[in-house]
Parts: sequence; C-alpha cells; structure tokens
Amino acid sequence: MALVTGDLPTAVEVAESVRRGERRAVDVLADALARIDAGNEALKAFVAIDRDLAEQAAAAVDATVARGDDPGPLAGVPIGVKDLEDAAGLVTSRGSLLYRDGPPAPADSIHVSRLRAAGAVPLGKTAAPEFGTLHFTKTKAFGITRNPWDLERTPGGSSGGSAAAVAAGLVPLSTASDGGGSTRSPAGFTGLVGLKASYGRIPSPGPGNRGSLTAVLGALTTTVRDSARHLDVAAGPDDRDRTSLPPAGVTYEDAIERLDVAGLRARWSPDLGFAAVEPEVRELVGLAAEALVAAAGLVVDDGPVVLTDPVRTWLSAGAVDLWLELEPGMWPDRADDLTAYSRLSLDATADKTVPAYARSLVHRSRLEADVAALFAEVDVLLTPTTAVAAFPAGGPSPPVIDGVEVSGAMSVPFAMLANLCWNPSISVPAGLTSAGLPVGLLITTRRHRDDVALRLARVFERTRPWPRFASPRS
Repeated sequence: MALVTGDLPTAVEVAESVRRGERRAVDVLADALARIDAGNEALKAFVAIDRDLAEQAAAAVDATVARGDDPGPLAGVPIGVKDLEDAAGLVTSRGSLLYRDGPPAPADSIHVSRLRAAGAVPLGKTAAPEFGTLHFTKTKAFGITRNPWDLERTPGGSSGGSAAAVAAGLVPLSTASDGGGSTRSPAGFTGLVGLKASYGRIPSPGPGNRGSLTAVLGALTTTVRDSARHLDVAAGPDDRDRTSLPPAGVTYEDAIERLDVAGLRARWSPDLGFAAVEPEVRELVGLAAEALVAAAGLVVDDGPVVLTDPVRTWLSAGAVDLWLELEPGMWPDRADDLTAYSRLSLDATADKTVPAYARSLVHRSRLEADVAALFAEVDVLLTPTTAVAAFPAGGPSPPVIDGVEVSGAMSVPFAMLANLCWNPSISVPAGLTSAGLPVGLLITTRRHRDDVALRLARVFERTRPWPRFASPRS
C-alpha cells in the first residue's frame, strides 16, 4: 500500500492556517477525505464516514472566519472519533454487532462537543475492538484493523483505528480512550504520541466510567504540541461528572516549552519487577530513557520498583465494565453475536460473587499504596510502553516473550498502573526495531502533573525527533 502522506501539516498548523484565512476548512477536509479514500480500504482505520456532516461542519468554520471571528484553536482540523464515543449523527457501534445497526447518536459526548466547539471537524468513526476489550483491533462487526508500518501487524487496541488513521496521515488527530493502556499501547505500536491524562481531567459521565478500570478520554497525535493543545481544549470540570477535576491553572501548550523540570527525580524500570520484555525493546527504550534523563536534567534514582502486579490487579476486576455495555435482552440471548473474548468474559463472570469483587478491590488498594510509596520517592517513572513490538494484526499476542510463557495481557503490561492509580502517563516514540517497527517510551508522573508528563515528552521530542508518519518497509 502506498501511504498518501506527503509533508502533511500538524493539527496545530492546520488550525492556525485556517484561523488566519490562509486555508479553507472545506479544502482541508477534502484533502483528508481523499487520503481516506486512498488508504482506508487496506487499513480499516475508519468504520464509518459521513461526508455531508463533515462538509457542513467545515463550511461553518469557514463562515466563522469570513465573519472575522475566531473559530477556535482546532479550527478546521479533521478528526476521527473512536467508535466507543458519541459524535452527533454517527452510530456508536462500540465495535459490536449488538450496536452496529443502531441509530445515530443524538448528541456529542462532552469530549467531542468541546473539540467541535474549538473548530474541529469530526468526519467519521475509527475502529475499536468490541467494547474496547482487546489490545488488538479485530471485530465481527468490521474485521481487522492494520498497522500502516506493516499491514501484517496490529496497530494495537483498543484505539487501534485512531492509531492507524493518524500514523498513516489520514487525519492529524483522532480521539482515543484508555482504560488499560488503550491510548498509549497503540501509540507505542504505531510511532505516535499518546497521553492518558489524570483521571477526571477530561470529563466523562455515565456508568461506563464508574466501573473498575476508570478509562480516560484522550487523543492520538504525531506531535506533543498537538497533544497539549488537545488537552487545553478538552480539559476542565463538568457537573455531569462528579469526578471531573477543577481547572489545572496552566496552559499545557505553554507548559511544554517553559516548565522547569531540571532536578526532578526519575526512576527507570525495564520490567516493573515482574514483566518479560523483548530484549530489543528493552535496549531501545533504555537508550531513549537515558537520552531523556540527560536532555531534561533529571536526577536518576536507582532504587527498585516493587509493585503489586498491576496486570493481575487489572484482570482481577473481572468484566465489570463489560457488563455495563449491555442492555436488557442482550445476554445471553445474543451471545452468538459477541466476539469470543467478550463471550468468554461474560460467561466467566456471570456468577461472580460480591466477596470475589471485594477481593479485587483489596488488590487494587495494595497497588495504590505501592504506587503512592514510589512517587513519594520519585517524580517520574520511565518504562517501555509495551513489552513487544506490534504482533500479527489478527492476534493473538505472543505466548512467549524472551523465553518466558506469558498470557496475552503481558504483551502490554506497563500502562495499566496509571489507569488503576489515576496517574498521567504519556507514550512517545523511542525508536524502530530491526524489523522497522516502532516502540514507545512511557513517561508516568505524579497524580495531576499532566504538565510534567507533557513537558518531558516535548524535551524528548526535541532531543530525539521521530518520523511523524509510518514508513513501511518495501
């Protein structure tokens, strides 16, 4: 597949050119739709496109500029919306046959409404595994989504469609969500920037965000500045979400250039004390961590990382979040429409007892105490984003890593800590393997210090610039 990327502008560059009247939003949209027409069939990054709705939104941006008004900091930026999140006029299928043929969403999520108010132009829905349950993107509803770096590989999950769309240059930004690494793992697999903000930084009301994993909405981008601008637009309290945080009191786009991080204490862990990691991944990311430490003036803390296993803790919560996705009459009546993983998870937890769930909360509280103790000693935790490079597109993930037999979740063991303990965490491209596949460096900081995570990502970006788009091997 010949990727249609060229020298494409970033989201910020698009927005500033549209705000100044140098480009029309309708032309930017037309370019994006042409790239989707050329590349999406092979990738299956987008599962739905609504050209009419997008053209109306782009025309409204241009009309605002023509009046002499500012359409907003994301003016004319075409975006994909992950298919777990509502965008008005588009079906939210959740990657499932149960919802694929449902009615269009009547309204935007809070997240999408803020992006739209800032001038962004939603043009379609990006693929996600059913209910966001897998770390690769394969569904009965839409098939397999592929990594633009290598079409035989996965872009990860659950924000796999968004990752594929941005890495291939189809759109400069796409929404994502992260309940166990679902923004950051795809970022690692596709060479992108993926921020999981502090829990509550971006409001997300509803029972689906009151489950065990506390997912955080976000975006996938090619630059740290794009991620910072996205967070500036999306962050802020909303009374519909009682866990939403008050204003941070900073402008993230300024913080990435100005925040003083010299002297912060950083600890590198290649395995968090329990994970098996591909040797090449360990080496590449270790070198990236050294480069960041030197460039940012961090103080290395060589202490150990001793944690209650976050993967086991994450898995022990069972399928609480999955049950929240179902409406009356779906289970077990439509069990055959579900993917194997969803069906097995529901079967295994249909009779889960309250005492068993209580034990999972005890495991989580132990991990929270471990992480609190860690961040009492350091300001920054550096790890690989994933234990492996991207594996086959249709799965499964490798059963053996560095000679150790592992479960599927152990291919992405690092990101779950930040979900369970609500820390901000960002993945940045750390380099390419000998097979030409990206791997990521994961930067996790103290709770509420999204500014530190973004600033360190920017320091690394300036020190070790990365290719913004996939460069597949011929």
